Amino acid sequence: MKKQFLLLFALLLLGGRSIALQAAKHYDVAAFLYPAYAYNDPRLRPFWPSGMGEWETVMTMQQRNPGHYWKRQPLWGPVNEADPAVMEMEIEQATRHGVNVFIFDWYWYDGRPFMETTLTDGFLKAQNRGKMKFYLMWANHDVENYWDTRISHLHESNVIWKGSVDREEFEKICRRNIEMFFSQPEYYKIDGKPVFMIYDVPNFIKGMGGVKEAREALKWFHREVKKAGYPGLDLQFTMWKPNLNYSGFDGGKTENPENDFITQLGFTSSSHYQFCHFTNVNEDYNTIMEQVRKEWAHIDEAFTIPYYPHISIGWDNSPRTKESAVTRNNTPDNFAKALRDARDYADRHPNQVPLITINSWNEWTETSYLQPDNVNGYGYLEAVKKVFVDGE
Repeated sequence: MKKQFLLLFALLLLGGRSIALQAAKHYDVAAFLYPAYAYNDPRLRPFWPSGMGEWETVMTMQQRNPGHYWKRQPLWGPVNEADPAVMEMEIEQATRHGVNVFIFDWYWYDGRPFMETTLTDGFLKAQNRGKMKFYLMWANHDVENYWDTRISHLHESNVIWKGSVDREEFEKICRRNIEMFFSQPEYYKIDGKPVFMIYDVPNFIKGMGGVKEAREALKWFHREVKKAGYPGLDLQFTMWKPNLNYSGFDGGKTENPENDFITQLGFTSSSHYQFCHFTNVNEDYNTIMEQVRKEWAHIDEAFTIPYYPHISIGWDNSPRTKESAVTRNNTPDNFAKALRDARDYADRHPNQVPLITINSWNEWTETSYLQPDNVNGYGYLEAVKKVFVDGE
């Protein structure tokens, strides 16, 4: 009996030690931040004329669609994220709960930046910005009707701004970002290399004029980053469903066309932005996670560059469109289980940085956000804390 007791006690100690080690291990938990919740950017007014950015879409949902099931409200209120005092509060809450990197959705339309004030006026002027890192995801997609609820219901594809740029404009963008953002001490780097993510690679190729031209442009970008004094560039690819039908790249002549396509362009790592990019999100969350794990297994088999596991909180675009695919059963508990899957994936890949990406910090109108609301309170933030701070 005494031996059995000692054995049980030892096992409990080992289990406790395992949990403690898990909690002690550092993970870079990066949440995408959508910078449309700002009050002082005049370029937002054509889409949201009230002057509060896309909070207008959130706060007027019931007014526009009386009785609709979507009745979300932010516990912090419709705050101005371009206000450094607000951003200081958000940095404090994020880091307290284990989110230590913001990936800013970064836009460039009509020859100039768009929705940049949340970063430049909010984050970079926050007193406690040193508590976390940030990097840029160039959201280079076209802008159509969906941001403006007055016309988003139209069954038309009206392009307001094009996200593709030519080589000259691309060089302007890169030089500006190297000087203005990469140089910031909080800019997230892997092995000293600034991380820069490109959202819509097909649109990038289109702007450059083809695969060959895109490859040359990205090679130039790598050289410019080195010229600025960095050991290189970590160019991050946004994974979607594979599409290799590009002039200038013959996928039929390679054994591994997906990987060769990405690496020949110059990408050195990858992650996802949203589950909706590769699987049906009009499902139960646990069913979606089965597909996610299969996708990770496929990526491990097909690609040679590091993949950083991604977890989305959910999907429901009805604030913009009234009707939408809706992820079901995406409770904070199920989200925590998904985060543990991502943590396990990171642990199984010890030769790469333990980076996990999350959609998102504040995608309210896509119903995929960590910020507290009237439905789940701080549940999603607490889930991150349980997994990456407490090690549960």
